Amino acid sequence: MSRAEELWERLVRAALRRERTGTDAFGHPVTGIAGYVPSSLANNRDIDEILRAADEIQDEDPNVSRILCEHAYSLAQNLDPNSEGRGVLQFKTGLMSVIKQKLAKKEVGTIDRSRDIERLQEFYKLYRENNSVDKLREEEIKLRESGAFSGNLGELERKTVKRKRVFATLKVLGTVLEQLTKEIPEELKRVMEADAEMTEDLMAYNIIPLDGHTLTNVIENMSEVKAAVSALKYHRGLAKLPVDFPIPATRNSDMLDFLHYTFGFQKDNVSNQREHIIHLLANEQSRLGIPEESEPILDEAAVQEVFLKSLDNYIKWCNYLCIQPVWSSLEAVNKEKKLLFVSLYFLIWGEAANIRFLPECLCYIFHHMAREMDEILRQQIAQPAMSCNSENGVSFLDQVISPLYEVVSAEAANNDNGRAPHSSWRNYDDFNEYFWSLNCFELSWPWRKTSSFFQKPQRRSKNMLACSGSLRRGKTSFVEHRTFLHLYHSFHRLWIFLAMMFQALTILAFNDRHFNAKMLREVLSVGPTFVVMKFFESVLDILMMYGAYSTSRRMAVSRIFLRFIWFGVASVFICVLYVKALQEESKPNADSVLFRLYYIVIGIYAGIQFFISFLMRIPAFHLLTNQCDRWPLIRFVKWMRQERYYVGRGMYERTTDFIKYMFFWLLVLCGKFSFAYFLQIQPLVKPTRAIVDMNDLSYSWHDLVSKNNHNTLAVASLWGPVVAIYLLDIYLFYTVVSAVWGFLLGARDRLGEIRSLEALHKLFEQFPGAFMNNLHVPLPNRTRRSSSSQDVEKNKVDAARFAPFWNEIIKNLREEDYITNFEMELLLMPKNSGDLPMVQMPLFLLASKIFLAKDIAVENRDPQDELWERISRDDYMKYAVQECYHTIKLILTEILDGEGRMWVERIYADIQKSIEDRNIHVDFQLNKLPLVISRVTALTGILKGAETPEMEKGAVKAVQDLYDVVRHDVLSIDMREHYETWNILSKARTEGRLFTKLKWPKDAELRALVKRLYSLLTIKDSAANIPKNLEARRRLEFFTNSLFMEMPKPKPVRKTLSFSVFTPYYSETVLYSVTELQKKNEDGISVLFYLQKIYPDEWRNFLARIGRDENTPDYLIWDSPTETLELRFWASYRGQTLARTVRGMMYYRKALMLQTYLERTTSEDLEAAVSSNDATETQGFELSPEARAQADLKFTYVVTCQIYGKQKEEQKPEAADIALLMQRNEALRVAFIDVVETSKDGKAHTEFYSKLVKADINGKDKEIYSIKLPGNPKLGEGKPENQNHAIIFTRGNAVQTIDMNQDNYFEEALKMRNLLEEFGSDHGIRPPTILGVREHVFTGSVSSLASFMSNQEGSFVTMGQRVLANPLKIRMHYGHPDVFDRVFHITRGGISKASRVINISEDIFAGFNSTLRQGNITHHEYIQVGKGRDVGLNQIAVFEGKVAGGNGEQVLSRDVYRLGQLLDFFRMMSFYYTSVGYYFCTMLTVLTVYAFLYGKAYLALSGVGESIEVRAQILENTALSAALNTQFLFQIGIFTAVPMILGFILEQGFLKAIVSFVTMQFQLCTIFFTFSLGTRTHYFGRTILHGGAGYKATGRGFVVRHIKFAENYRLYSRSHFVKGFEVVLLLIVYLAYGYNDGAIGYILLSISSWFMAISWLFAPYLFNPSGFEWQKVVEDFKDWTNWLLYRGGIGVKGEESWEAWWDEELIHIRTLGGRIAETILSLRFFIFQYGIVYKLHLQGSDTSLTVYGLSWIVLAVLIILFKVFTFSQKISVNFQLLLRFIQGLSFLLAIAGLAVAVALTNLSIPDIFACILAFVPTGWGLLSIAAAWKPIVKKVGLWKSIRSLARLYDAGMGMLIFIPVAFSSWFPFVSTFQTRLMFNQAFSRGLEISLILAGNNPNTEL
Repeated sequence: MSRAEELWERLVRAALRRERTGTDAFGHPVTGIAGYVPSSLANNRDIDEILRAADEIQDEDPNVSRILCEHAYSLAQNLDPNSEGRGVLQFKTGLMSVIKQKLAKKEVGTIDRSRDIERLQEFYKLYRENNSVDKLREEEIKLRESGAFSGNLGELERKTVKRKRVFATLKVLGTVLEQLTKEIPEELKRVMEADAEMTEDLMAYNIIPLDGHTLTNVIENMSEVKAAVSALKYHRGLAKLPVDFPIPATRNSDMLDFLHYTFGFQKDNVSNQREHIIHLLANEQSRLGIPEESEPILDEAAVQEVFLKSLDNYIKWCNYLCIQPVWSSLEAVNKEKKLLFVSLYFLIWGEAANIRFLPECLCYIFHHMAREMDEILRQQIAQPAMSCNSENGVSFLDQVISPLYEVVSAEAANNDNGRAPHSSWRNYDDFNEYFWSLNCFELSWPWRKTSSFFQKPQRRSKNMLACSGSLRRGKTSFVEHRTFLHLYHSFHRLWIFLAMMFQALTILAFNDRHFNAKMLREVLSVGPTFVVMKFFESVLDILMMYGAYSTSRRMAVSRIFLRFIWFGVASVFICVLYVKALQEESKPNADSVLFRLYYIVIGIYAGIQFFISFLMRIPAFHLLTNQCDRWPLIRFVKWMRQERYYVGRGMYERTTDFIKYMFFWLLVLCGKFSFAYFLQIQPLVKPTRAIVDMNDLSYSWHDLVSKNNHNTLAVASLWGPVVAIYLLDIYLFYTVVSAVWGFLLGARDRLGEIRSLEALHKLFEQFPGAFMNNLHVPLPNRTRRSSSSQDVEKNKVDAARFAPFWNEIIKNLREEDYITNFEMELLLMPKNSGDLPMVQMPLFLLASKIFLAKDIAVENRDPQDELWERISRDDYMKYAVQECYHTIKLILTEILDGEGRMWVERIYADIQKSIEDRNIHVDFQLNKLPLVISRVTALTGILKGAETPEMEKGAVKAVQDLYDVVRHDVLSIDMREHYETWNILSKARTEGRLFTKLKWPKDAELRALVKRLYSLLTIKDSAANIPKNLEARRRLEFFTNSLFMEMPKPKPVRKTLSFSVFTPYYSETVLYSVTELQKKNEDGISVLFYLQKIYPDEWRNFLARIGRDENTPDYLIWDSPTETLELRFWASYRGQTLARTVRGMMYYRKALMLQTYLERTTSEDLEAAVSSNDATETQGFELSPEARAQADLKFTYVVTCQIYGKQKEEQKPEAADIALLMQRNEALRVAFIDVVETSKDGKAHTEFYSKLVKADINGKDKEIYSIKLPGNPKLGEGKPENQNHAIIFTRGNAVQTIDMNQDNYFEEALKMRNLLEEFGSDHGIRPPTILGVREHVFTGSVSSLASFMSNQEGSFVTMGQRVLANPLKIRMHYGHPDVFDRVFHITRGGISKASRVINISEDIFAGFNSTLRQGNITHHEYIQVGKGRDVGLNQIAVFEGKVAGGNGEQVLSRDVYRLGQLLDFFRMMSFYYTSVGYYFCTMLTVLTVYAFLYGKAYLALSGVGESIEVRAQILENTALSAALNTQFLFQIGIFTAVPMILGFILEQGFLKAIVSFVTMQFQLCTIFFTFSLGTRTHYFGRTILHGGAGYKATGRGFVVRHIKFAENYRLYSRSHFVKGFEVVLLLIVYLAYGYNDGAIGYILLSISSWFMAISWLFAPYLFNPSGFEWQKVVEDFKDWTNWLLYRGGIGVKGEESWEAWWDEELIHIRTLGGRIAETILSLRFFIFQYGIVYKLHLQGSDTSLTVYGLSWIVLAVLIILFKVFTFSQKISVNFQLLLRFIQGLSFLLAIAGLAVAVALTNLSIPDIFACILAFVPTGWGLLSIAAAWKPIVKKVGLWKSIRSLARLYDAGMGMLIFIPVAFSSWFPFVSTFQTRLMFNQAFSRGLEISLILAGNNPNTEL
């Protein structure tokens, strides 16, 4: 029974605790029953603390532990007697079981519970005695007084942790005692009160302990913090708080307490914003100067800065609406009132939840609450605000936020999970824009909830074809209709410009470039074109606003209709005028009055437009027009010209910036229009004329349009591709010009100067100076001119300052296992703080140099000068010789005295004299140098060891040997000059006295010199390839290169801007578990084995770091918990995990601590500053309280783990891993949404809380803040909602958004304060609001695909964004790792947008929002952050599909519309072609191929092509033949590779760049990029037509696994395969029926199209690991056939059944418009049948429609036959015999009929194949139309037949793809070639990729 009890207790404990591997943050094992107290228990903090204490004292006194558990149970019972909360019943049951086990283990007999209180009291005293409580604090205070930077920091940390643990337990014991009894002895009560005072610093706090003083955190004692706290204190101007209002005894009341009481803000919201505001004020004060007074006072300027920044948006909102802010005059507002306003705003913002996405709504709330506050301030006693008061008390959340949340939530619920049209529900922008007009004041204050604004919509009908007639409030100011017309509507200026230029160029070409009056009149036809296109835009304005008329401002609606009338009248007038003028001109003797009038009208309009446009480029004119807004005429003109919104005003740039990007675009446009005219338009003029003039062309089919209409379709087929290329080639020219411009910018910024180890070695001596110039705080007097000796001293100072930072970088590389211990020793730099008269360089520069110099000296026969010149050719050889020379002297001088020191001084004096006399080669036998070196080596080898008598004797012997060698073998000088000295030395040596007394080197610096000298004299191998690891090289090269780049000078850490790093996380991998590392895939490959093979050197370095041999078997590591944990981290740091991201971001804190620690000695006197070792000593910098406090004040890291609470409750390993990360990183904070289920009035009630936690001293979560939310925060897109709920926990002036697949490096973290200074630098007319940062894609090192993606991404994030920022001034926010101006963005809606689906690409909208709100986005390349990317083709395709879909949604958005409308013309073009226009041009590229091929198909099938070609040959019209046989330069796509090539050249060098590019071509990168073209085109077009864009998890694992055929088919069937087969069909039709000038002509004509089709069809299998391995191909075929034939059913997924997959593929077609669009697009498939049937021998020369009609009858017969043969077996179970008879008869009749037709008619065998070619696309067209109208087809009862036909088509397409793959698999060399092609990067690094691909369980062999 005892065994069962033990097992039960273990089970219960496991259920109640978090499972972890290893120890907590302080090395204690994590065990016990505490941890997961259900969140529904309101006081779960108290219960949790009690259970933790019970765990702590379990071994000391099990009885007291039992008492605590019983008390915890009683608390839980009181809180939830009926166990209705989620998890409460299980918790109680488990806890009761543990108590019973404790009781069962006690001695026999009942337990006397009456003695429990007595036992508790006795244990309290005993526990105090055992832990020496009275001594604990005294010891800590003594240690603290011994100095902040003393060597006792580790001991101080240990003592602090112990004290916290002890007092935390005492606090719990005291609390339980007080709750159990009131009768506590007075003496014990006094002791408990005294102990309670010691627990003040155990209170939960985030950064600054405001509610309780702490002994360990010195942050509260910093002057700026004290000043900020003092500024918020309660002052006379505030109404008095009631006496019973609770305020902690540890602090005084302040103005936030007043606001807390008045408006009913939540307690934790107030605490959070109190710290937030103090943090902002303190940091602002520190930048102005540190207050030196004993009672610091906050500067007025600091308050003013925070006030203006925080309320800037509110002030602009008031100005926009022309209302008075809550203050009458800004100058009249005193400091206290400003702080009160700031506090109120941030308290509103902090509790606003989802309403934070509505910044102007917050302005409205603040406006009214501030007025309300002013009323309350006039009273003597504070009163609750009426707006927040109700029967249930005062609550800002319930009364102000909840009504808004409820209506927003109701609208969000009505979007049908993103499937409903955007136009049918209000999103966040609609709600916010309601507050852009004075109409918002109709909502009154408190809220008038009867307003239509609060009207909730009825739930939508499920019938998608039915129109929803539910009552609802309309959209606000914009409607996101799903149509491609948005592209014209948003960017109409671009399309009008392109259309007018095309028209003008065409007219010029058709007039043969004859510039005369006739041509001028024709060119002026662009006037009617302009007004008609403007009229079309005004029509779109009216159509696009449908759905928002009822809620839009009257002025906005009036403008739309006024513009419609204006352009309607203007278009009619201009067109009529132009036509009449032409008619008049054609009459004889006509007067051109009308043309003159036309010229005048056009001239005046164009002149006014150009004049206004020119003036608007001048900032001063902008300001002038703003001041003239009160003039009705000016306001009317501006209003008509551009709609006036709250956002988008004043989006102009500095005149010089405008000129730069205008010049850029003039270059692009010159190239584009020259290309268009000379290579596209002009060559088609003669052919067009010839075709138009051919009136009697013979058509081989029944022509309906073209025959008697100047061969219209033939002309259209000629011009169609030209027009398409005309529309897209501007992007190609933009690409080329931007690449060249970006290359020049990069070269100017000195990028790529250090691109190899050789360059790094060569320039190393310049690094200290460059570091001091750019990365170190400026030192006074450093840059003044000085003598050469002072230069040496200055260089030493620079080196001494540089060394600790360089060494920390190197140590971090070793900790990350990139370098070996030996490499670390070579790379470390000496402190340079000693007496050597030179700069000591790292050993890797000097290695082997002494041996080379020795060889030169030994072989030397030249004079001294030539010898020294030979040595000095290599600077580092010279430095090595000089250092050895000075170091030997220093060491010998230190260890010898008396005669020994005399000898050293004499020898060095003689050497110096010989050098001066240039006789060194005469006075010394240099050929004996090897003997000297060997003796010095022997001496230093002994001296670097420990001191023992034997070693001392050996050292004496070594010195004596050195003396003998020098005296007898080396010296050739005349000793008579110093006869006495030499005589004394000789006598001492003869008597054995010389060197007998030797001082062993004990000083650390001297020992380091000895060790370094020994290394210099013994390392014979060159260190030219150190470090060997490619990643270590890359990082060091980039860091050292960046030292020479231009960047702002840093300020001391105390004056640096504060910042946060912010990472959203959902449920991705945090830390690889043991199971994940060991789990093998189908090939027997585990993740660990993969990593060991991919990173073999890093694996060896890891084993060395944990003290293991490199041949250690894995199982030995698994046996050690500590090593297992280290291994899990090692593996996780090489994947895309949260652990990697956290480690990287915490380097910011480490860098700040190091910088703070080393800046403490910065002095005006350089020599004094560096003379002491303390100046560059970094020992213990991470434990310095001051350094930690300063770092915490400047840096915060919040990871917002959305479902962490749920993961904890469900015991998910991710929760344990996140907790482990918090333990290992004390500054890490985790925010999450806690879902609490409670019972209210017998009903289940769910509450949501936004919580912030950190690790406590027990290694558990410590809750800091818990802020209740009005409801479920996920109303929109998940990621931005996750960011929004946690943004309130960030701090500082800036916030860096980091995704959880990113990394950071210590050396880059050192540059963060330089980057932050960019916010104050000159970057244009406005200060920066987002700082763009360069990314390095770290996932491109193994497979070719990863490399392609890495290069593509790298090209965009470097060269692309470089040009976008300068000169184009249109860079947006493209994701991470940009740094935001935090206060600017949190007061303007946040760092992303969250409306469902429309904001699926949430990051880009932050850039849109910032630009529209007069922000400025820059880009900086001297700092980089690591970034992971997808590495498998399927991952890449899903990612690109997601981005393309996101861009499709952007097309519909109001942000893109406003940017397109409000930016000036050139910036608008920059914006278009670098955002949605890029994807539209991509789609146009594919459509160009279609236009070209369908044009060729038309010419072939209609017979026109052949007729024209014959005529051309007869007429010898070469231009016409060329026009018919051109490809229209499809190969111009090669231009898109230019940025990549130039990027390679810039950063790798010309030769390496060419090699890299050629290698990529051999790896078939062109196929990959062509395939990606199809991905982007499909998803972009489909999203605009049908929607369906959504977040797709790509999975960020290691992809070296084989993807099954069926999986690839499912993913690419509709996006690539169908389109690929369509292109193949068109090419076959053209081959069969087109007029081809031989095989060569056909190949040249169609090669690019064939390439695209083959890429789309076979790329997924070409880039599939083991894609051509026969065994896998066989398995794939079985899997594919099983999937294809599986019928499916309810609950069956698309991965399991073809039927389920097919239904999923059709789900995006939901709207009537979408069905019509699909139908229209599907009609193109019918052209094949229409054309081919007229080409059959059967029909002869008959071109009547009867032939086409008969073909449909044949098709119908074929479909009936198909239905007969596929008749359902289930239905026909009783008619098997009859069914088979009918099927057999039908088959025989069909064969017989076919044979008869061939025999008796003109039907030939080729005709049969032609019919297949005709009917296959027709069937697909019918199938596509039926799928589009699925509901109707189902009702008719034809759906099963359609499904059977679709299955047949998929089976056929699959087989056509599978057969070539299977055939290739027969040849083993194909698989070998493919492996090499895919993993060339790995092979080039010598990696064993074959082992990874081969599988066969290789792990067991290691």
